[in-house]
Amino acid sequence: MLQAFFFNVKGIYTPNFPDKPPVKFDYTNSNISNDTSLLFTPKSTSVKVLKYNSTVQIVLQNTALIGVENHPIHIHGFNFHVLAQGFGNYDHVNDPKKFNLVNPQVRNTIGVPVGGWAVIRFRANNPGVWFVHCHLDVHLPWGLATAFVVQNGPTPGSTLPPPPADLPKC
Repeated sequence: MLQAFFFNVKGIYTPNFPDKPPVKFDYTNSNISNDTSLLFTPKSTSVKVLKYNSTVQIVLQNTALIGVENHPIHIHGFNFHVLAQGFGNYDHVNDPKKFNLVNPQVRNTIGVPVGGWAVIRFRANNPGVWFVHCHLDVHLPWGLATAFVVQNGPTPGSTLPPPPADLPKC
């Protein structure tokens, strides 16, 4: 994916990872965990393209689908600020009042709690392709992974360098 980004190769990934969940439901209600219309994600390599130096805020919402457990979500290439965590479904009106904007924790992995959510924020200042995934490997084939494609910045120091000449081709 990184080589596809650098060499502008089309067809390796699609830049259409959604900004919001494609289906809204009661994410933490365990009574709907066997609703098969909610269980399967389409097979794809969808990524989210981020402008260089943009501020990215993400609400990570846990669900009660299949198994109820926490999800340690890791983002390669970045440290992020943990603004808040809570239980239940994230409330976009009231939960931002809980944000710690004074001295938030800095992490590269966040445990999204069982039946809860976490909000993280970071600056997309590292150009390239960065894997985002749950650290429970069994969840990767279920679709708990994506990538951020951070566009190049305006200077040579904010642009992805070329791959080494001896890098094996995929």
